[in-house]
Amino acid sequence: MHDKQDESLAVLIEEFLTARATRKPSPHTLAAYRRDLHAVAALVAETPPLPLDSLSITDLSPRVMRAAFARFAAPRSPASVHRAWSTWNSFFTFLVADGFVAGNPMPAVGRPRALLPQPKPLRGADTPEVLLASAARDDGRQRDPWPERDVAVLAVALCAGLRLSELLALRVDSLGGRPGERRVEVAGKGGRPRVVPIEADLDRVLLDYLDSRVRRFGSRSVRPDSAFLVDRRGEPLRRGGLQYLVESCYRRAGIGDRVPRGARLHALRHTFATRLAEDGASAAEIMRLLGHASLASSQTYIEVTAGQQRDAVRANRTNRALAGLVPPG
Repeated sequence: MHDKQDESLAVLIEEFLTARATRKPSPHTLAAYRRDLHAVAALVAETPPLPLDSLSITDLSPRVMRAAFARFAAPRSPASVHRAWSTWNSFFTFLVADGFVAGNPMPAVGRPRALLPQPKPLRGADTPEVLLASAARDDGRQRDPWPERDVAVLAVALCAGLRLSELLALRVDSLGGRPGERRVEVAGKGGRPRVVPIEADLDRVLLDYLDSRVRRFGSRSVRPDSAFLVDRRGEPLRRGGLQYLVESCYRRAGIGDRVPRGARLHALRHTFATRLAEDGASAAEIMRLLGHASLASSQTYIEVTAGQQRDAVRANRTNRALAGLVPPG
């Protein structure tokens, strides 16, 4: 066993986070790791009261961890508890591999079953079309309208299913291939790259945006290594700016009531996947196009779509006319 097994828990948490950083998780993922580790550790430190720096890894027995997780779980959702359990399990796996502890106590700690998040596409059969048509119009209320850029943002999310972080990571040379075989190379979640085919109509939208950018800022603004999405000053779009852009497009289109809560930009990606499922794409195809790590995540789109189809059939009033035509068996 490592001769630093009595190292303070706070120090070991930071060592673990440093090790995870080499996998290039998003800042939000790293922040969630830190939050979950510190929240449970603080509960351990309450009985008896101890400063976090005084806690040793040897204090974290299975019994102590079960008690801490029971208290942690009480006010939280199953998904939050499951995420924290996974974080602590990874933390102890790291400590075992580095020789700080002899074993991982987390298998002795109960955890709720992980529930796959349900897709949240835009509501309304014509909503994507209404949104794109609105964004393409020159809105006199805008101080500096740039419809080509706004349409490009919405179109690449709706027709290629990119996440917010993936949109921000795009470079001009992320678009490649010959006419008719165009594609976008995506730096996916967890460092998993993928390639998404680009159809001719989307290709024209993206090239129209780049042409408009040359007119605004000059040809140097579209160098191959330049950010693909920029703000009205020509600077790379950042997270808040991209979210604000999409929100403003929703407002101008008057479809705010069709956007699910908690899935503002992500609703575009979910709409892409749901329409794929409605048009007969398999779970494996959806998995590859969305960059999912597991087939189960992609399967939810097909299952939800099947449920929506059944609801639509059930709403057909002709069904009600069948009642009473056949005596019950």
